[in-house]
Amino acid sequence: MPTPLTHEAIVQAPKVLLHDHLDGGVRAATVVELAAENGHELPVTDPVELDAWFRASADSGSLERYLETFVHTVGVMQTADALARVAAECAIDLATDGVVYAEVRFAPELHVESGLLLDEVIEAVQDGFARGAREAAEAGHEIRIGTLLTAMRHAARSREIAELAVQYRDHGVVGFDIAGAEAGFPPTRHLDAFEYLRRENAHFTIHAGEGFGLPSIWEALAWCGTDRLGHGVRIIDDITLADDGSAVLGRLAQYVRDKRIPLEMCPSSNVQTGAAASIVEHPIGLLRQLSFRVTVNTDNRLMSGVSMSSEMAALVEAFGYGWDDLQWLSLNAMKSAFIPFDERLELINTVIKPGYATLKA
Repeated sequence: MPTPLTHEAIVQAPKVLLHDHLDGGVRAATVVELAAENGHELPVTDPVELDAWFRASADSGSLERYLETFVHTVGVMQTADALARVAAECAIDLATDGVVYAEVRFAPELHVESGLLLDEVIEAVQDGFARGAREAAEAGHEIRIGTLLTAMRHAARSREIAELAVQYRDHGVVGFDIAGAEAGFPPTRHLDAFEYLRRENAHFTIHAGEGFGLPSIWEALAWCGTDRLGHGVRIIDDITLADDGSAVLGRLAQYVRDKRIPLEMCPSSNVQTGAAASIVEHPIGLLRQLSFRVTVNTDNRLMSGVSMSSEMAALVEAFGYGWDDLQWLSLNAMKSAFIPFDERLELINTVIKPGYATLKA
């Protein structure tokens, strides 16, 4: 008989995570300790109360308000030791939750307030990921982490960060990203960075279709040539449901589905920022039915109070998903990862498929 689909069982499933922000997944207790070390002022200093504060502040229905919470996590991640600690704990937490492959993103430009160079920021995070992965393996939880370097879409350092992504691509960095408020900051502002990455045969994803609509998605694809869409929730605006329940796809939605453009969807986060009304109303349900290349992700584990297992459990409850659905989502993510094809295939055939086969037996 198949293993019952409980949260505890989902933890055991081999999961793949493509959209997770390092500064959005810091342990609340770590924020408190690091703040005490560097004098950063927090709204509350009890770890339990701070954890609740992050969740309440993020649950506002506004992407801009959601992003304000990062003042406190970024504020305590300004030294090499702090960055390495947060990265190590990230790797351990994800591995303990059953994540076997993760791409974790962070913006180096946000961590130079105390004098670190961009290279030093990147190397500290990479050292932390390596240490955390070793500790997780010693505890029986194997994980591989690829790093995405993020540029802030309201700033002007995207070309510089893109060059660093290429410089470090043989040292754990697997791609590039832009993030931040979408409205007023279209991805075409960073066209020079994307053209450079395409010339260098480098991978990149773009936050698009989360806080803004179809034009953001169109620009990310047609002008910038993104490999994946960060969130992409608003692609649902180009799909019409007919009276008989059938779906009529607009040209952009058809293109996204036909080209198998991966959608890095983050259900709980999307509800918090107002991109979706609720989990049960989240576009991932319809998009999965229509066979879009959807993936499920955490976005910011601290702010949303989630893990990969809890996100999958929420989808099981909302849409009645079974193990086949969770495997399909995990395979979608692994196929869409930015590591080489043979390495993706090895994880699919030796870890993901066998892991789900055991749960389904």
